[in-house]
Order: sequence, then structure tokens, then C-alpha cells
Amino acid sequence: MPQIITLQVGQCGNQVGQQFWSQLCREHAIGADGLTTTDDKRTDETNVFFQSNDDKRFTPRALLVDLEPGVINDIRSTTSNLFNHRNIHQSSSGLGAGNIWSKGYDYADTEKEYFLETIDRELDSCDNLEAFQLLHSVAGGTGSGVGSYLLELLSDRYNKKLVMTYSIFPESGQSSDVVVQPYNTVLTLKRLIENADTNVVIENSALLKNATRTFQSSSPTIFQMNQLISTIMSATTNTVRYPGYMYNSMTRIVSTLVPTPDLHFLVPSYTPYTSDFVHDARMIRKSSAYDVVLELLDRKIRMIDNDDKHDSYISIFDILQGDYDQTDIQKSIIKAQQRAKFVPWSSSSVHIAQGKKSPHLQTPNSDYVSGLMLSNNSSIVTLLDKTCQQYDKIMRRNAFIGGYQDGKLFQDGMDEFRDSRETVQGVIDEYRKAELVSYLDDDEDEDVQI
Repeated sequence: MPQIITLQVGQCGNQVGQQFWSQLCREHAIGADGLTTTDDKRTDETNVFFQSNDDKRFTPRALLVDLEPGVINDIRSTTSNLFNHRNIHQSSSGLGAGNIWSKGYDYADTEKEYFLETIDRELDSCDNLEAFQLLHSVAGGTGSGVGSYLLELLSDRYNKKLVMTYSIFPESGQSSDVVVQPYNTVLTLKRLIENADTNVVIENSALLKNATRTFQSSSPTIFQMNQLISTIMSATTNTVRYPGYMYNSMTRIVSTLVPTPDLHFLVPSYTPYTSDFVHDARMIRKSSAYDVVLELLDRKIRMIDNDDKHDSYISIFDILQGDYDQTDIQKSIIKAQQRAKFVPWSSSSVHIAQGKKSPHLQTPNSDYVSGLMLSNNSSIVTLLDKTCQQYDKIMRRNAFIGGYQDGKLFQDGMDEFRDSRETVQGVIDEYRKAELVSYLDDDEDEDVQI
């Protein structure tokens, strides 16, 4: 089976990672100390995410990086001996990156040899490394700066391996306590575009709305919101960890969703969140495969906010877990194809994979069908457009650039800012062109009116 190495970077990345590993441990009957909690014969593939010793002790294939001690110390105290201590990295100063992208990026450059040594050591323990996955936020200093450097490192040294990210975006179009957040986001987006094969995008405002609905609370906690993200991450790899005859590798899943290298941003949706994965989730009265496939098309449960102007599907991939009748699937696919608006050149296919629920999770909602949708959708334009508008607003005044000027990439001027902005604009234009019937035409005239 293929293996995946996880890199979780910064406060947000490590908080999400903490929930993700907690979820995987529950699904694979592994305790917080890494020891197995079952004597049953295993039907799951723990080797995808864990190293193991005779199936008795399991160690995540993970690298944890943060420049502040808080979250890392919490992980250490709550998961005794689960992680390889040599794979946990903290800044000796503990001062963080001060929400400045260049400080995080430059710090990672000084620790390049450590990162390479750690990744190589993890790679040596793999029989068939397929992919790296990066968990991070794009708005702060460490998740964006260190995360960007690691993406460049992976792309340069391990360019034959799939690189995917779970990238947490700030609420677009809204002011923030971190005034330089648009700079950090645009600089990081350049690396997400150029150095990753696919990016699963989660916007904080949409995440908050989903958490509010799921927990029926006006102020859901960070812990609760991270549970939703970890559920999406767990479901994404379900068919790899519980393999069948189709979609048993991340490469197969990504190739189904990404038609060209330029169009590789994916938007997740999930329904319903049940107590199999989320504590204190509301009880579900009914859940059929037909209902789930159609509900996944509801814009309200997407993990990004979007408007009516851009909402065309390029590709759709669903993973369903639970018992259901195949006739439900056929009916739901036909209905979904009628309901969803696809780009004119797409085959209008709705791909559905049958996942499996963990036999180690015995909860009241185990009999219900739940589903994940990963969609390649032009609605990403709305998020990228708003991000660029925020960036342009402060860049026109050269506001708050002082903290970046000492960075290695800014010694000779602000070209890195301009290049990053142009790269993001290029993807915005590409997604807009993808909505046109002429997208696949070999036209010498590149000046398409949008």
C-alpha cells in the first residue's frame, strides 16, 4: 500500500494535526501512547500513515514544526510517546515569526538540513511513499512562511511524489487583527500554485458556519471546528486506508479531480457530521446515499464562501461511508448531473467511491450514510479575488512592508510581491477561462475576453 508523510506547520497546522491524529487513532484502534487497543485481526491499512512494530506500537509518519511552544507542548502532554520526538521541531527562542511570512521563510532556510534529514529518515521507513500532505494556515507567519519553504523543498527534492495541502484561509473581504495577512496569503499562494499538486481549501468563515450548524451553537470552539477539518481529512483517505478495487491511492483520486496543473484547487463539503467522528454532533434521523449525494451539492455546506457569479463544476468526487443500495447511487448520479452546473467542456461526471466505516467505531450513528465531496469548482475565484483586493489595497500605499524588507527574498526589492500577485492573478484568469466553452480550443489568440 502507498504511504503518506504529514507535515504540520504553525499553530493552526498543529492544532488541526492534533485532531487528525486523534481521529486516525480512534479509527485504527490505537491509543494515545501509540499502543494498539484491539486484539482483533486487522482489515485496515495502518501502514499508510503509521510505522509499526509487529502491529503493537504505532508511530505517525509526521513532522511537527512550530516556532512557538504552546501547541507542541500540549500535543506532547496529551499523546505520550505517540510521535517520534526527533520529528518535533520548535524554535529555541520560542518567539515565533511575528506574523511575518519572510521571518518564517528565512527561519526554515536556516533549518534546511534538519528538515531534509528528518524527511529522508521518514522516507527510508516507507516501502512505497506516494504523497506528502501539508497542514497549515496561509495567514500567519509560521504556517505561511515555513510552509512555503517546505513546499519548495518538497517540489525540488521529491518532485516525483504527490504534494497536497490542507490550507486554512482567513475570512476573505474582512478586516483582521493581522494587518499583513493579505501579504502572507498572496506570498503563500504562489507556492501553493507552483509547488503543490493539489490544495484542499478551507475558509475560516465557511468553517465557522458549518460548525455553528453542526453543534447548534452560536460560538463553536476551535476544538470543534478542527474536528470538522479532521473529519474531512479522514474521509479523503478512507479508500486508501480501507482499500477496495478502486480509488485506493491518492494519485488516482487527484487525477480524477485535476484536469490540468493550473486547475488544482479543491473545495470540500461533508454531510452529515455524526458522532462517529465529531463529539456532541446532533443526532441524525435519516441518512440515505441518495440524500447525501444531493445534499453535498448545497453551497451552504461548502468550506468556502462564494457568490453566484462563479459556480461551475469542473469535476466532482464523492466518498460515501455506510450501507446503501446501489440503485440509490445510480439515481443520485443522474439527479446530481441535472442539478450541478458543469463547465461546457467537462464530461459532467460525478465520481463516487464506496468507503468503509471503521469496525473500531461503535457509535449510535454507525448505520447512517455520510459523505465527502471534493469538487474542483470555479467558486475558488471568489476567494482568490477578495484576497487580491485586500492585498492591492494595502500594497498601493506600501503599507506595513517594513517587516519584510529584511527577508532574504526582498534584499533586492519587492519583486517577490509582484511575482506572487501575478501568479495568483494567472490562476484567477485560468479558472475564469475554464468556464468558457472555448477553454480547450487551440486558439492562437490568448486575449480571451472575460
